[in-house]
Order: sequence, then C-alpha cells, then structure tokens
Amino acid sequence: MLQASDQLWLESVIDKITTKMDWVSDKSRTKIPYTTINGSHDNRMEENPRGSITDGINWWTNGFWGGMMWLMYHETGNEAYKEIANISEDALDECFRQYYGLHHDVGFMWLPTSVANYKVTRQPESHKRAMHAANLLAGRFNLAGGFIRAWNDNEGGDTRGWAIVDCLMNLPLLYWASEESRDPRFKQIAMKHADTAMTAFIRPDGSVNHIVEFDPFHGGVAATYGGQGYEAGSSWTRGQTWAMYGFISSYLHTQKEEYLHTAKRVAHYFMANIPDNGIIPIDFRQPKEPEYEDSTAAAIAACGLIEIAKVVGEHEKDVYMKAALKLLKTLDQSRCDWTTDSDCILMNGSAAYHHPERHTAIIYGDYYFMEAIFKLKGNDLFVW
Repeated sequence: MLQASDQLWLESVIDKITTKMDWVSDKSRTKIPYTTINGSHDNRMEENPRGSITDGINWWTNGFWGGMMWLMYHETGNEAYKEIANISEDALDECFRQYYGLHHDVGFMWLPTSVANYKVTRQPESHKRAMHAANLLAGRFNLAGGFIRAWNDNEGGDTRGWAIVDCLMNLPLLYWASEESRDPRFKQIAMKHADTAMTAFIRPDGSVNHIVEFDPFHGGVAATYGGQGYEAGSSWTRGQTWAMYGFISSYLHTQKEEYLHTAKRVAHYFMANIPDNGIIPIDFRQPKEPEYEDSTAAAIAACGLIEIAKVVGEHEKDVYMKAALKLLKTLDQSRCDWTTDSDCILMNGSAAYHHPERHTAIIYGDYYFMEAIFKLKGNDLFVW
C-alpha cells in the first residue's frame, strides 16, 4: 500500500528505531519505564511516585516496555530483547500477588507482555499469566449495565457504575482467552461491553465520551464526564484513538460489521479534525490557546487507521493510509528524538488536558509509534 518514496522513508525510520533501541534497551534493561526524567527512563518497577497502590509496579502502562522489546525481538531476532522482555513480565507477577492495585487495564499490562511472549515462544507460564489476567478482567463485568467497570473504589465518590472508552483496548485479552480456552464466556463479555460502548460512548458525529456512568443496579446511562479531555462533551483525542483502534480490533476478532462501521465513523471524525500541520491537540474541542498537544494520540490513531485500511475495499484504503502516513511522518520529522540525549523516542505526549504531565515522554507513545511503523512494513507482532 506504500509508494516508492514512502517505502524509502519507512526503511529510514526503521533504521532509526533499531539504532535507538539497541542502546536504550540495554540502558533500561532492568527498568519498567513510564516517562523520562532529565532524559533517562524512570522505573515503575521500584518507584511509586504518587504513593498509591495503583501506581508503581501496578501502574497501567507497565506492559508497554516489555511490548517494545517483543516488537524489537520480532523485527530483529536479537535474543537480548527477549531477555529484557522477560524481566518485565516476571516483575509483573507482583501485581497478581498484591491484587488490589489491578483494575480494567490488565489488558494493557499483559497483552504486550504475556500474550506477546506466548504468541512468539509458546511459553506455558506466559499463557497462565494471561489467562489469569483475562479472568480478572471478565470478573469486572456488570450484568445489569452490560459494561466492564473501570478502576476501583476511591475516596472521590461512588464509581461503581463507571466505564471508560480506554477499556475497548483491553477487550482483545478476552477474545484471546476465548480462543485459547474455547470458552465463549470471555468473548461474550467483550462483545457485550463493545455493544454497550457503541451506544453509550460514540456520539452521532463520531466523537466519543471518555467516562460514562451507568446505573450499576438497573443499567442505563446516568451521566457522562470529560475525564482526561477538556470538559464534558468535548473530544479527548486519545479517547478517539482508543475507540477507533478498539472497535477495529473487536471487528478483527468477531467479524461483526457494526464494529467496523463504528471504527470508520470515529476515524472519519478524527481525520476531519487533523490540523494542517499534523500536530494532534489533547482535545479537538479545547481552546485555541494554549496549544496543548498529545503526540501519543497521533501514534495510536495511526495504528487504528492502518488496521482499518487493511480490511476496507480498494477504493477506501488510501483515505486511511494517507492520514496514517501524515501523522507518522509529522511525528518522525518534528516530535521524535533520535539522539542519544534522551531514552524516549516520542516527545510531547500529554496524559490529560487538566494534568501537569503535558508535553513529555510517555512510554505508550513510543510503543504505538513503533507498532505503527512495523505495521507499515507488513510483519508486525499484533497482540490486540
């Protein structure tokens, strides 16, 4: 699907990724990074920056570093990457022991680690870990509302009925568990959550809600919240990408046409709002000033757009591929640090609009940028 000039660009980016990861992986081999501090990866394996049980080793992004190592092992065959990935995966066993720090994001934690490991090596211990995580995720399903509950109890109020759009990216853990166990319950739960999300999270124009509160006893939407976006009713861009990539993944696992249509609807809203310069804001409906951006949303969007391009008709493919290439080329040219000054690749990631973690390195930005690039090559390790 690439022109000759695009192919040359792709090969140059893969060379840059390979060069950077060669030394970064060794430098951070005993870490599980989330961000960088003065150019060096932090370490959530040992650090707990906010003092909460859901931070530190239980932090929801702790699968992405191991996932990056599996992407590199799949690309290069270098055993060192597999060894580093195993360090991360082994460390995450502590999360199972603690238990209370885990919530809906176990898919983000064990899909890029244990499921990736099992796909590549057929390691029985990785299979057991992933199945354990899948059972924890399935256990969060609310029968009355047809949704998987987000997060756990907190001091901020009653969150028993809360669900978030991000959870669509955790559903592939349940699809995988159904395939591996031949037990339809996991797939049924995943599809029921996806069905609920289609009506409760996706607005008619293709924009999405971040947080939806359901009545946990009788079902039905009670309220919606802005979450990590600008405000309620706005359009948090990373939420758009979780929905886009999440629904195309559900389509790939189920072949349910409504999921593909929903992914396309979200994609068209996203593409219609890409600025001319290709820089994605934190929220498509945020004020013009200050110009807050989120490079991670661009990387995740590229992954979803490429997957959509793979399954649509020939007359549609270019629509999605051109948008993905624009996002990735913009990131490569203006938002990637290819030097030895910093351990990260992607700069200017933002956790949320109303949060101080803006315009910084975030590990899933690197992961999804790498994943998108390897998708373009055509031999990526697909775990979603």
